[in-house]
Amino acid sequence: MRINDLPFNTTDWATLIATEHPGITGKAFWRTQQFGEIRVRMVEYSAGYLADHWCQKGHILFCLAGELQTELEDGRIFTLKPGMSYQVADNAEPHRSSTAIGATLFIVD
Repeated sequence: MRINDLPFNTTDWATLIATEHPGITGKAFWRTQQFGEIRVRMVEYSAGYLADHWCQKGHILFCLAGELQTELEDGRIFTLKPGMSYQVADNAEPHRSSTAIGATLFIVD
């Protein structure tokens, strides 16, 4: 990833309006900043969330709170707890998220 033409700035995530994204079950609430081609999000998943699609977008994802399960299309499942991250490239391994207890994530893609 190259980061160009991005002057120093700060983000107060609490001041950004969250957009709601329903899953098969539960909801995700995204607070999003766009910096050229780079999207940065603070995402809160409700308890019982299950994504409604297999995602093929690349991400760098960091778990801040709660617990997130990430299932790969090949059946592997990974659990993230606070302080853990995953990284995946665009079109590399389709994945989808779920959480029993809820989770808060910081995502760059």
